[in-house]
Amino acid sequence: MLSLSRKDAVTFGLFALAVLAMPIWLAPIGAAYPGLLQKFAIYAIFAIGFNLLFGLTGYLSFGHAAFLGVGSYTAVWSFKLLTMNAIPALVFAVALSGVFALGIGYLCLRRSGIYFSILTLAFAQMSYSLAYSVLTPITNGETGLLLTIHDPRVIDMMFVERGEGLPVPSLFGINLNGYAGFYFCAVLLLATFFLAQKIFASPFGMMLRGIKSNQTRMRYTGFNTRPYTLAAFVISGMYAGLAGGLLAVTDPLAGAERMQWTASGEVVLMTILGGVGTLVGPVLGAWLIKYMENIFSAFNEATLERFFSFLPDGLIDGVVLVTSKFVGEGWHLTLGLMFVLVVVFLPGGVMEGLSRLYQWLVRRGGKRAAAPLAEAAAE
Repeated sequence: MLSLSRKDAVTFGLFALAVLAMPIWLAPIGAAYPGLLQKFAIYAIFAIGFNLLFGLTGYLSFGHAAFLGVGSYTAVWSFKLLTMNAIPALVFAVALSGVFALGIGYLCLRRSGIYFSILTLAFAQMSYSLAYSVLTPITNGETGLLLTIHDPRVIDMMFVERGEGLPVPSLFGINLNGYAGFYFCAVLLLATFFLAQKIFASPFGMMLRGIKSNQTRMRYTGFNTRPYTLAAFVISGMYAGLAGGLLAVTDPLAGAERMQWTASGEVVLMTILGGVGTLVGPVLGAWLIKYMENIFSAFNEATLERFFSFLPDGLIDGVVLVTSKFVGEGWHLTLGLMFVLVVVFLPGGVMEGLSRLYQWLVRRGGKRAAAPLAEAAAE
C-alpha cells in the first residue's frame, strides 16, 4: 500500500531532498528565512490539493479559499479551547473542512463547467461575508480570531499553570516557530505529496481522468460519476483545510481575508503556472508566486541601481526607471505578464517548459555523441 513505482519513488526522493534542503539552496536568493519557507510548504499543500480536483477531473473551483479559512478558524479555536498542541488542531481543521466541502460539493457538483465555478465562487463569498460580519461571535469579524491570555485551554491547564505571556503552538513540547515550524510543515508537505502520488496512480485517479476526458460518455455507459467527483472535491477541500490549519499553527490567528475570492484565484494561478495535472507543477507555481510576493515585491530603486551598476552611468537611470514599474508595488504586473506568456506559449506551465528543455538537451547530447561515430564511418 505504501509502495511506489520506481519512477514515482525517484520523483518522491528528489522532491523530498529539494524540500528538506530549502534553507540551503534558497539562501543565495534571499528566501531562506523561516517565515517564507513555511509559506512555501503550506501553499504547496494548498496547490497540490486544488490540483487533485482541477487537474484530475477538470472541475475549476473558484471557492477553495473557503476551506482554507475554515481550517484556520478551526485550528485557532482548538488552541483557545483545548490545547496548544498542533496535532488536535490540524485533525479538527481537516475534519471540519472535509464536512464543509461535502456540503458545498454536494450542491455545486449538480452543475459542471462555468456554472460549477460560479457556484463555488458564490459559496466562498458567502462564507467570507458570514465570517466578516455575521458570525462575529465565532470569527471576531474584521479584527480576526486571536489568542488571549485568558483562553480556557482546558487540556493544557490540567498539566501546566497559566503563564504570563501568550503561548506558542507546539508539538509535544517543541515550539513550532522558526525552522522547527518549517520542518513540521515540510514533513506534512511530503506526506501530502506522497498521498497525491498514490491517488494519481490508483484506479480512483484513473476514474477521475476518465471523467475529465469525457464524462458524458462515461455516463452513457451507465457509470455513475457523481461519487467520484464528490470524493475528489472533499479530498481537495481537506487539503485546503490542512493548509489553513498550518497557517494558524505558524501564525496563530485567523481572519476573513483568507476566504476572499483573491485567495481562491491565487491557487488557480499557482496551478496553471506550474502545470495543471502534474504532481510537481503546482508546487513550483506556489513557490514562484510566494517568492514574488515576499521577495520580488520588496525590490526598490536602490536595489535596482546596485543590480545594474555594471551599466554606463547614463544608461542606469533609464533602465531603473523602466524596470521599477515591474518590481516593488508593481510586481503584480510581472506576474500578469508571466501568466500571459505561460498560457500562450507553455499551456502546460513551467513543467512543460522544463520538459521541452530536457528534450532539447537530450537531442543535442545525442547529436554530439553521434558526431564522432559519423566521422569514423566517413573515414
